[in-house]
Amino acid sequence: MEDLLTLESLETEAAQTLSKCRAAGFRVTTAESCTGGLIAGSLTEVAGSSDVIGRGFVTYSNEAKHEMLGVSMETLERFGAVSEETVLEMTAGALLAAGPDADIAIAVSGVAGPGGGSADKPVGTVWLCVEKRGEQAKSEKQIFLGDRRSIRLATVRRALELVRDVAI
Repeated sequence: MEDLLTLESLETEAAQTLSKCRAAGFRVTTAESCTGGLIAGSLTEVAGSSDVIGRGFVTYSNEAKHEMLGVSMETLERFGAVSEETVLEMTAGALLAAGPDADIAIAVSGVAGPGGGSADKPVGTVWLCVEKRGEQAKSEKQIFLGDRRSIRLATVRRALELVRDVAI
């Protein structure tokens, strides 16, 4: 890890993300599992963020993913919550649920630990997906190292980067 990642160190990145979205006229919604609202929290920590952030979804359980974002139970049962298929459905569902309140959705689902990992999805495995309305979603798998806190914060950092990348 190149530097000590803390909630405070994300403020600059969140401000940059908001600035880029604001300049392009984009609003953002979040669909979070393993980060439990930290992405939305980092963005709304910045004063004036309400012109970019209208709503976020914390969908920690499979039931929440299904009920709030429309992730199919078949997807969750077949591929699991920590999968590309799930985060793709999470971003699509977040954009649908947010309606005109969002142009970009970022979704994350992962194994933050210390338990819950498996041979094929070890602790630190995170799937992220970003989707700009009207464009194809972009997803990626990361394996972050460290304890629960550092995995969650690394996920937030990468999510903010992904949003900045599509806010053009």
